[in-house]
Amino acid sequence: MSNFATRWSESLLDTYPAPPVELVAGDGATVTDADGKTYIDMLAGIAVNALGHANPAIVQAVSQQVATLGHVSNLFGSHPVVEVAEKLRARVGDETARVFFSNSGAEANEAAFKLARLTGRGRILAAEHGFHGRTMGSLALTGQPEKQAPFAPLPAGVEFYPYGDIDALTALVEQNPTDTAAIILEPIQGETGVIPAPEGFLQAVRSLCDEHGILFITDEVQTGVGRTGTFFAFEDAEVVPDVITMAKGLGGGLPIGATIARGKAATLFTPGSHGTTFGGNPVACAAANAVLDTIDDGFLANVRRKAAVLIDETTDVPGVAEVRGRGLMLGVVLEQPVAKLVVKHGLEHGVILNAPSDTVIRLTPPLVISDNEIQQAVERLAAAIAQAAERN
Repeated sequence: MSNFATRWSESLLDTYPAPPVELVAGDGATVTDADGKTYIDMLAGIAVNALGHANPAIVQAVSQQVATLGHVSNLFGSHPVVEVAEKLRARVGDETARVFFSNSGAEANEAAFKLARLTGRGRILAAEHGFHGRTMGSLALTGQPEKQAPFAPLPAGVEFYPYGDIDALTALVEQNPTDTAAIILEPIQGETGVIPAPEGFLQAVRSLCDEHGILFITDEVQTGVGRTGTFFAFEDAEVVPDVITMAKGLGGGLPIGATIARGKAATLFTPGSHGTTFGGNPVACAAANAVLDTIDDGFLANVRRKAAVLIDETTDVPGVAEVRGRGLMLGVVLEQPVAKLVVKHGLEHGVILNAPSDTVIRLTPPLVISDNEIQQAVERLAAAIAQAAERN
C-alpha cells in the first residue's frame, strides 16, 4: 500500500476503499496523478465535472464570487442564487416553477420526499434497483435492499415497483390511489448499470399520475444538465414532471443540489417547513451560473454528436455485447463479467472507468471531451477489456 493510501486508511472512516490513485490536477477531460501520469477521465467524478476540470468559465466565476461574497446563510439573499433559479425555471418552461437549493442529490431527493409528505397522502412508489441517495430518506426511496438493510428501520410509506413495467405500477397504484402521494423514478437508472426507461414509460407514468392526482417526481441528479444530450432527460419523452431533482453536473464540480417543483407541488413548502444552511451558497451558485450559461442548444447538439461517435466506436470493441444509454451517459455491457478488472487495467492504460456491476462499464465523461480524446479512450478501453478477458 502506498504512503498516500496508508494515510487515507488511517485518517478517514472506512466508507470507501483506499483509492488506487491520488489525483493532483486536471484539465478538461484529462487528469494527472501524484506521479505525473495522465489519464483520460471517462467518469468525470461520476457525471459531476460536466465542463471538465479547471474549466476557465467556472474558475473565473468562482474566484470572483469567493473574493466578493462567500456565504450568507438562508437568512439573507444573494444575486447568484436568484440567477440560477431563474435559469432553471426557464429550462422547465413553466412560470409556476419554484426552486429549492441544497448541497447534493441526496438532499434534493430528501426535499422531494418531504414535498410528497405534504400532500397528506402516505404512499410513495419508487422503482426497484433505483438509486436516490444514502441519507435515511433518500435511502428509503432507493430500491436496493442490500444498501437499506443495515440501516433499518427506514422511513415508512415507500413501496417498490418493477422499473419500466407500467402494468405492475398501475396495479400497485390502484390498490390505494387516493393515498398515493408520488411516483419517483430516474429516466435512466445509473447506479444499476445505465438502464434507460423503456420507450413510452415516462409518458404512461405521467398519464397515471394525472389520472389519480399523484406527484410525478423525476430524479435527474445524474441525467440532468445536458448529460443525455438534452438539458433534462425527460425532455426526450416530451413530458414535464411535477418535481425534478438535480445535482452533480449543475455545479460543474462544486456541491449544489436543486429541487424544482411546479404547479400545486410548488405551493406545498411554506416558511419554516424546510431549510438548509449551505444551500444556495453564492460560490456554488456562481459555478452553476457558469455551467448554465455554457450549456446552450449548440452545446447540447455537440454532446449528441460526440455521443454518436462514442457509441459507434465502443460498439465495435471486441468483448462488448452492447452499448446502452443516451448522450454521454452510456453503459458498455461486456460479454464476460470482468468489469471490475477492466477498471483496474484501465488505470494501467491511462483511462478512468467505472463498473456499476460485474458486466457493465459506465461512461460519463466530461461533456467537453474532444473527438481525439474519445478515440484514445476507446482504444485504451479496448486494451483493458482484452487484458481482463485474458486473465478471466
